[in-house]
Order: sequence, then structure tokens, then C-alpha cells
Amino acid sequence: MSAQPERLRLSDDLSISRVITGLWQVADMEKTGTLLDPKAGALALAAYRDAGFDTFDMADHYGSAEIIAGHLLADERAAGRQRSLAFTKWCPAPGVMSPEIVRAGVQQRRERLGVERIDLLQFHWWSFEHPAYLDALFELARLKEEGLIGAIGLTNFDTDHLRVVVGQGIPILTNQVSFSVLDRRAAGAMSDFCKDHGIRLLAYGTLAGGLLAERWLNQPEPLELQDWSKMKYKRFIDAIGGWGAYQTMLFTLAEIGQRHGASIANVATRWVLDQPATAAVIVGARLGERDHKADNQRLFELRLDAEDLARLGAAFAVTRPIPGDCGQEYRKPPFLTASGDLSHHLESLPKAYEAVPMSGRPDRLRVDSGSVWEGICGYSRAIRVKDRILVSGTTATDAHGNVVCPDDPAGQTVFIMDKIAASLAALGGSLGDVVRTRVYLQDVDEWEPVSRVHGRYLGDVRPANTLLEVARLVGPYRVEIDAEAIC
Repeated sequence: MSAQPERLRLSDDLSISRVITGLWQVADMEKTGTLLDPKAGALALAAYRDAGFDTFDMADHYGSAEIIAGHLLADERAAGRQRSLAFTKWCPAPGVMSPEIVRAGVQQRRERLGVERIDLLQFHWWSFEHPAYLDALFELARLKEEGLIGAIGLTNFDTDHLRVVVGQGIPILTNQVSFSVLDRRAAGAMSDFCKDHGIRLLAYGTLAGGLLAERWLNQPEPLELQDWSKMKYKRFIDAIGGWGAYQTMLFTLAEIGQRHGASIANVATRWVLDQPATAAVIVGARLGERDHKADNQRLFELRLDAEDLARLGAAFAVTRPIPGDCGQEYRKPPFLTASGDLSHHLESLPKAYEAVPMSGRPDRLRVDSGSVWEGICGYSRAIRVKDRILVSGTTATDAHGNVVCPDDPAGQTVFIMDKIAASLAALGGSLGDVVRTRVYLQDVDEWEPVSRVHGRYLGDVRPANTLLEVARLVGPYRVEIDAEAIC
């Protein structure tokens, strides 16, 4: 008899399966334009529910996944039974996030699921250079208070921007990120921050789209892969050192599995579940095609011991770490996504600021951020003269004049660097063009958290830099930064 699926009380009113059934594959199954039968899909979900896997994850762009889940929830209401949990995501294009736009995004999710309240609404944002993600999250918090959302989660937020959101007092329950034996980024700073702030991780990619399985052991590298998930996670394999490093990992997982009578997938999943910040793993389902419920149930009989962990550590040492922090593969190279290079997509996103010619000097361009003081004091957020861009001293002030992360110099620095990046982008430059920065601190003892953020943004660029303690900054700020770029 297999052990019953583990459960976790994520909040006072939210008890979840620690293996969440992910519906990303619905989009892949419908990529030819033919939609799945929602009633048949709901029956497939009901089989997962009946096996104890009653928590489902989907998104606005996962094909008809929300509609299929809505049919399941409607069937459960009609039968008078406790309903399954439906976690979904809202992934808008960056731009103005008015209360009306945010409410409409949530309302569409409610209608497709057929629910009064969304159990967990997870928010994704493509470009942090556009600061309206905070407007969206503040409005989601208001809708939570209104009762339309049970809890707010994030998707693919890195640690720096999770810090900004938490520093604004927005109640975040979860962050959904890639986390596997191949991609261990979330085990570092992300986990540390989450543990300190009561946030739990929902881990996806744990089975690398099905590539962490016996059928791939000792197999030659495929010339072509058919489904989007495998195409995506093959890029992760390339990033960690290629097919040979991946085969070493598979062999190690298989050896550990043989010791315990478990599968490669069981061992890979158990390792992620045992990480202290992990609430649950998301295991994808191809509805009506493949069924992994029985193997998932065996996972809960497995416990990894010190010998197993030592073997995994040796296998980890053979691989290269995935670069950067969680979620960055969606925002800058290397783009480890199903579609590969996202440069064109990101370049097509709307800019946070607009460049306009300077009055009487058509050879110069300037950018305003919308601050009332730019007009009163007679300055620009940034100007471009030929190939030179100069960015004014920049503070952590949002579009409404509020101080972002008032008690956190690192959080302020993140927001400042995003504003500088947005100013440069509006004038045809980037952080890669920066040749000089000046950092002004109110308290020099806060140099290290500020400098570490500066390094994460500009460590590959290495501009000339000056760091100063000043007697006082204008306003309740801990840090101010200006920049110069040549492009």
C-alpha cells in the first residue's frame, strides 16, 4: 500500500497537496488549435483528486486549463462535495496597472474557473524596469481584502524583487519558481529570504518536463524533442554542462532509487520537497495521455538519508550552476525557455518612460519619470547628448511619489537600479553601457547591502564607481544613485 499523499497547511484556510498537478501541458496539447474536451479533461482531473492530488496549478495562458478546472469545480459543487483547489496565474503585459485593469484580469480568472474567490492568484511580471508591478500588487491586495482572492502568490520573481514587494507590505504567501536537482538556484538566497519572511516556494520543473525518468538513462542525446516542456528543459541540461553531466545525474538518481525501491522521479522530487522553503512541487499532467498518479504516491514512502545526500552532492559537483537568480531566464540571457531566445519579445514590451526632444535642442533627448519635482526644479530624469546618457540622482520613489522600501537600503537600491535601467532604455541604452555610477548613502554602515545589489546589476559591466556618505539626503531615503553611459 502506497503512503497517502502528504499535505501542508499553507495558511489558516488553505491545506494543499504537496504534489500539485500542473496543467501547463494543456497549452502544448492544444498548440495545433484543437481544444481539449473540457468534460473529459475534468474527468481526468477528478482521477487525480480521488488519488489525493486535489490541488491544481494553471494560468491565463495555459490554453483552456482554467475552463477544464472550472468544469471539475462545477461538478464538485453539483455533487455537494468539498471542492478541489485551483491555483492560477495572471501574467499581464507591462503597462499601466489601473484598478480597473487589475480587477478585469482577476474577474476573467474567476469567470473561467466559475468561482467567487480564487484560492491563490499568482502574479508574473515580464520586466521590472516597468514599476507598475507594484500598482498591480497593491490592487491585488485590495481585492484580497474584498474577498475575491484567497491569497496572493508570485511567479518567477527573483530574490531582489521579492524583497521590494515584501518591503511594501504586500501580503505574499508563495513564489513559484523553477527548482530541481538540475536547477538549484532557489536553494540559496531565495530560500533564505523566504524562510525569514514566512513565504513558501511552489517548485516547478522538478522533473524537467519528464526528462528526469528511467526512459532517458543511458540514451543518446536526442536530435529533436517534440513537446514544449522537454524543449525547455533540454536548454537547462545544456546550461549545466550538457548531456554527459545530465547522464551522471540520472545515474545517481537511479542508484539511490534502487536502494529504496523508488523511481528516478521519486528521488528527484523528494530532494526538492525536503528543501526547507519548499511547500510543494508541481508535476505536470498530460490529460488523457499519461498518468503518473501511482508513481507520485510512492514518493511519500521515500526518505533520503545521509548516504543519498552525499551521492547527490557528488553529482551536483559535476554540473555547472544555472546562472543568476530564480526567474531571470525570462528576462535576460541565457533564455532557458520553451521558445528559446526571448530578446525580440522583451524588446517589444512598452518602455516605462518616453524620450522626447529637449526644448530648443532637437539634438538632445530627455526622459521624465513623472515626478512633480522634475518640472518645479527644472531637471530631467535622464538626457542623451550624442552617444552619452546622463541619469540624474535617482531615489526609490514610485510614480505616486511614495518611498519604496523605506526601511530597507537593499530594496531601495533594487528599485533605483530598475529606474536607471528604464531611463537608459528609453534613450536607446542599457545597463551594459554604463561607465560611471555614484552612490550616496545616508549611513555608510549600509554600504554592503547596497553595494551587493549594485554588483548584481553591474558586476559584468564594472563601471567606475564612487561611494559616499552624505550628511543628509532630500527626503526619507537611505540611498541615491546617479549614472553615466556611453552607447
